Amino acid sequence: MVQPPLVAYFSMEIGLEAGMPTYSGGLGVLAGDTIRSAADLEVPMVAVSLLHRRGHFFQRVDARGRQSEEPVAWPIDDFAKLIDEQATVDIEGRTVHVRAWQYRVKGESGHVVPVYLLDTDVSENQPWDRTLTDVLYGGDDHYRLCQEMVLGVGGFRLLRALGYTDIRRFHMNEGHAALLVLALGEEKMASQNQSDSIPNELIEAIREQCVFTTHTPVPAGHDKFPEKLARQVLGDRWWAILKSCGVEETLNQTQLALRGSRYVNGVAMKHGEVSHGMFPGYPIHSITNGVHAVTWTAPSFQKLFDTHLPDWRRDQLSLRYAVGIPTSDIWAAHVEAKRTLVEHVNRESNAGFDRDVLTIGFARRFAAYKRAGLIFQDLDRLKKIVRAAGPIQIIFAGKAHPRDREGKDLIAYIHEMRDALQGVIAVSYLANYDMEVAKMLCAGVDVWLNTPLPPMEASGTSGMKAAMNGVPSLSVLDGWWIEGHLEGVTGWSIGDRVEACLEPQSGMDDCHAAELYRKLEEKVLPCFYKDRDRFIEVMRHAIALNGAFFNTQRMVVQYLHNAYRLGQAPVQ
Repeated sequence: MVQPPLVAYFSMEIGLEAGMPTYSGGLGVLAGDTIRSAADLEVPMVAVSLLHRRGHFFQRVDARGRQSEEPVAWPIDDFAKLIDEQATVDIEGRTVHVRAWQYRVKGESGHVVPVYLLDTDVSENQPWDRTLTDVLYGGDDHYRLCQEMVLGVGGFRLLRALGYTDIRRFHMNEGHAALLVLALGEEKMASQNQSDSIPNELIEAIREQCVFTTHTPVPAGHDKFPEKLARQVLGDRWWAILKSCGVEETLNQTQLALRGSRYVNGVAMKHGEVSHGMFPGYPIHSITNGVHAVTWTAPSFQKLFDTHLPDWRRDQLSLRYAVGIPTSDIWAAHVEAKRTLVEHVNRESNAGFDRDVLTIGFARRFAAYKRAGLIFQDLDRLKKIVRAAGPIQIIFAGKAHPRDREGKDLIAYIHEMRDALQGVIAVSYLANYDMEVAKMLCAGVDVWLNTPLPPMEASGTSGMKAAMNGVPSLSVLDGWWIEGHLEGVTGWSIGDRVEACLEPQSGMDDCHAAELYRKLEEKVLPCFYKDRDRFIEVMRHAIALNGAFFNTQRMVVQYLHNAYRLGQAPVQ
């Protein structure tokens, strides 16, 4: 029998390696970083996700910036091992067989957290069922709900088949895994000969075992399924059980996870407040996200920290002592990381980037609320700034969801601006953004730009990755940056705190663009070109203040103390 871990971590996507398309963006990368830090800290954990045989998509972008998508082809058995155990899930009255591939995440001490990637491409399944674990966030609501049945119910049953019988906490990373609550309820009902509804005492027992992290303040990010579809996929019996849990005409996965969890948290202090406003009546705490320090630190900075902070790999709090690293050493490490990035950009896009020019990075999912084009709001003003204060060059990267027309239009707009600014400001767009490109970008740019429309940024982690490499942020005060920002010390803000942002979006766009230009002209460019020692001091504080705190080692410890509380036995 498998040694039972005390925490089971469920996530629709997990970023394990760049060559494994089992993630689409921040949620999956955060999940991967969480598991890596759990392995470092020797947390008894097992993780469950889907295999995503065809990935989210492989992105191609033509010369005009029009995105097209292709399935990802990847050699699964080069990364993971197929296991013998299987489980089944009833979907629309059909029995769907679920197998799994195991990927092992090894921590600094050698402790392993196994990750099970669920796969329905099994010969016993009908052709359509074999595709259920193919595409991350693909298809329609029907496909999505079937996938979430595989994740929540199939994942739970697979863990039981593997011998994980004494799991103390089930952690649902976003609402996609909420049907896990049903699977737990079914098991507890069977043990007490219940069949049609979950009694209150069993609901309390389920709640005691579950933890839920919500990641989005955007309403569209919360999966909802109408009763007709839910009954079709789950069946009448399970719909009746859901009704006993308080579900009414719509299966809202976030609401189900909220009802079924003992501890609920948002992913930044501000996001916890916003989530509480979205879901009044539920106590929603805050555990601010982090990043896995070793994964996101460039080789040159790893060598730097190994020399000056020898304990940093196992104790990321020791990054606080980066305040004592000589500024010349920090700059030398940065120059090396920037050289790697600039060579990559010039090779991929023929952009003619110069290593001596202030380089701004913007890389994340291309969604309208992230406002990738804000820096181009007033081209005449931008041109005047670079003529007066010094040159800049800008790198963009990121995918738009295949059905997100606004996001795709933004990518095309970036290409229009690239052409409009030719000869004045070099602009590059890197296609098919993934973890490897992110590592180069976050380490090699001079300033990290972030312009979300407040309060729609739940946390954001790209700026944290940048900070690990001494790259300061120039960001709207939303998400994690409200906590990480010290003006002129760890970076610079764009505009005021989110509480002051009560304008219509058009007015807010104008206000934030004006502030972005002002900070570039009056603070960032003069500091970079005329007071380099001061700029490097900002870099040093980005590491010491933000890198030392906004890491998943600190985050996982907070989950252990506040959410998992493994010393408490679950209610039976």
